[in-house]
Amino acid sequence: MLTHEDKELLAKKGISEEKIAEQLACFEKGFPFLKLSAAASVENGGIMKADEKECEQYLAAWDAYKAGDKKIVKFVPASGAASRMFKNMFEFLGAEYDKPTTDFEKKFFDHIHDFAFYNDLNAACLDNTGKNINALLSEHNYKAVVSNLLESAGLNYGALPKGLLKFHRYADGVRTPLEEHLVEGALYAAGKSGEVNVHFTVSTEHRALFEKLVAAKAAEYEAKYGTTYHISFSEQKPSTDTVAADMENKPFRDKDGKLLFRPGGHGALIENLNDLDADIVFIKNIDNVVPDRLKADTVTYKKLLAGVLVTLQKQAFEYLELLDGGHYSHEQLETIIRFVQQQLRCRRTDLKELEDADLVIYLRKKLNRPMRVCGMVKNVGEPGGGPFLAYNPDGTISLQILESSQIDMNDPEKKAMFEKGTHFNPVDLVCAVRDYKGNKFDLLKHVDKATGFISYKSKNGKDLKALELPGLWNGSMSDWNTVFVEVPLSTFNPVKTVNDLLREQHQ
Repeated sequence: MLTHEDKELLAKKGISEEKIAEQLACFEKGFPFLKLSAAASVENGGIMKADEKECEQYLAAWDAYKAGDKKIVKFVPASGAASRMFKNMFEFLGAEYDKPTTDFEKKFFDHIHDFAFYNDLNAACLDNTGKNINALLSEHNYKAVVSNLLESAGLNYGALPKGLLKFHRYADGVRTPLEEHLVEGALYAAGKSGEVNVHFTVSTEHRALFEKLVAAKAAEYEAKYGTTYHISFSEQKPSTDTVAADMENKPFRDKDGKLLFRPGGHGALIENLNDLDADIVFIKNIDNVVPDRLKADTVTYKKLLAGVLVTLQKQAFEYLELLDGGHYSHEQLETIIRFVQQQLRCRRTDLKELEDADLVIYLRKKLNRPMRVCGMVKNVGEPGGGPFLAYNPDGTISLQILESSQIDMNDPEKKAMFEKGTHFNPVDLVCAVRDYKGNKFDLLKHVDKATGFISYKSKNGKDLKALELPGLWNGSMSDWNTVFVEVPLSTFNPVKTVNDLLREQHQ
């Protein structure tokens, strides 16, 4: 039973009692595994591999689209704290030993001069200890260096979001991921008037720091790239938080008896995406950026994905107008079926049994929905969602990005599909979010709520269950038209640990 205090908390967050009941029911019944048809691959046609001529056509299609008056937005989830990036260095700070011992620690200190944040760290060490990094290292005072990097008296990198850390060094200074995304925006998402729209989702506590960095740097990049930036921010809505449950699937209460809520995961950002005023939206993670000397592939393939998207969208719109006009032949319906099956990769086994009137209803439904084109890189063991052909609630088979938790790993056949997958998704998406009449889709209507996740956590020593909403590029986009395109591994350079910044791609 919910107390008066519980109801006040729900009202403050904008969460209904029905939603709480719905979430607790999810803990009770769990989430079904998805039924798979096959792992998507180039060989089975699930992943498109564009040849040189097709690449040229798609790049030209994107250039032509950009020359129009459509609104293009670059959407960057940027709220994640960098604490996980420094997990190994936090462990070193807390270790009983004082000298670098693990391979990770040795690599960090052996190459400390190569980090873009080195000068800032050196200044912090001088301020707080009266000694520079070299002096501290010569005295074997390694932990003083790390504490100046991670803690609030120094650079506070252990508590800042990744987007604000210094990643790359240039002859004329250093850049954060936020700045690298502004540069990328200028290179592939500028409209005909040179305007670039970039939207960052940030945490409430760090928003002012993001705004301060934008105020300090945007003009510099506008001058350099001849653009005008429109930079906006949003935060994950409190109404997307999910209630935690105890092991009996009852609402978890903290030591004061209050309901415990947790952020709903990146799937909550479908609401932020839904609020955007845009025609085309690029989505890419904050930490997947490279210095200018390596940006050519990123820019080319972003344009390629967008070109595929607007080409498919244009065709879908033409077919929708034909269907709405009511004047079409059976042969034309056959052509539309081929488009839905071969280009949009959406199949239905009983199509032959449908009368023309039912066929039109089916085709219209499949054509008139949001569309996304997703880059897929060859699998080299990096973690990430995989591309699959999966069954949908309506019995159709279409392309989906799935996480391992959505797949029944106790089924040898399904486990083999996952393990033998040739590609994975590096969070590289271009989305079309308006219908053929120019109206915004309500993206919340295209979420498959049966694709959430339950994870196990603890609070004050008590076990709890946490509910994650369907992932942004997984279940939250489940009912979208989805197309996969192979992109080179050079477009995927995430920074998961601080030592990843020592990779050649980030130097």
